[in-house]
Amino acid sequence: MTDANPSRLGQINAGGANDALFMKLFSGEVMTAFEQGTAFMAHHFVRSISGGKSSQFPMLGRTTAAYHTVGAEMLGNVIAHNERVITVDDMLVAHTFIAEWDEMVNHYEVRSRYATEIGRALAQKFDKTIAQTGVLAARASSPITGENGGSVLTDANYGTSGAALAAALFDARVIFDESDVTGTPNLFVRPAQHALMAETTSILNKDWGGAGSFSQGTVGPVNGINIIKTNNLPSTNVNSGPSKYQGNFSTTVGLFMTDMAVGTVKLKDVAIASEWQLSRLGWLTVGRLAFGSGILRPICAIELKTS
Repeated sequence: MTDANPSRLGQINAGGANDALFMKLFSGEVMTAFEQGTAFMAHHFVRSISGGKSSQFPMLGRTTAAYHTVGAEMLGNVIAHNERVITVDDMLVAHTFIAEWDEMVNHYEVRSRYATEIGRALAQKFDKTIAQTGVLAARASSPITGENGGSVLTDANYGTSGAALAAALFDARVIFDESDVTGTPNLFVRPAQHALMAETTSILNKDWGGAGSFSQGTVGPVNGINIIKTNNLPSTNVNSGPSKYQGNFSTTVGLFMTDMAVGTVKLKDVAIASEWQLSRLGWLTVGRLAFGSGILRPICAIELKTS
């Protein structure tokens, strides 16, 4: 029996490596899955560096104004300074191995699915790191003398009442405004709390200027605060991994923060690499990311908790 002449989907112009085209698709889908899977990326301060292990973030306090007395000498008001140094953590990786034989005999395409899972894994870990840092910022004191630290709002009903969460949107805004916090605040909540808010007529009521859709389960900005749904808000006692991200988050329900609450130093953006391993007859594909996060200005973060 004569052998068939298969058309290899991964070859360029019917020649060369059987997966030359697959690798480019794989890389692109990892990036897409990562970008779609992050809720916190666009809502905090990110700095990219080309080398080194850490980056310095200067912190400046505020000054005051007063009426001048005729003839009095002005000597200058002291403005407090400090700094935050954020260090890059170990390389974050997600990887998979595809055996040549499995790929040849398999009847459906798996590379795009594997790519999506690698991207999601990196995105989820990245987002959880930022979320944990944001909650810790809300619990921290300010590095600037005389400046308020973070805030915590506590209500046993936050986890089960849309009305209580709606009230928190106004309580938090008062805290930010009274502290002269600039920038647009965002509230990050889990799907359960987001659903409670979408069911709350005081939020959606068009007669009150509410925004969102009951039928679509969407919630628009309330009191100038964007409401963002995420599964990556911490909910347990985290006692593993880098110590700077650890804490007991078992009663955390939501997190308000502006983009200056948390900072991230990114040494290496999401990258993908594949290596043919002759000894194993397959491809090892690794997605990786090098970054580190830390608290910038605690005054820009508010935690919602039930106890």
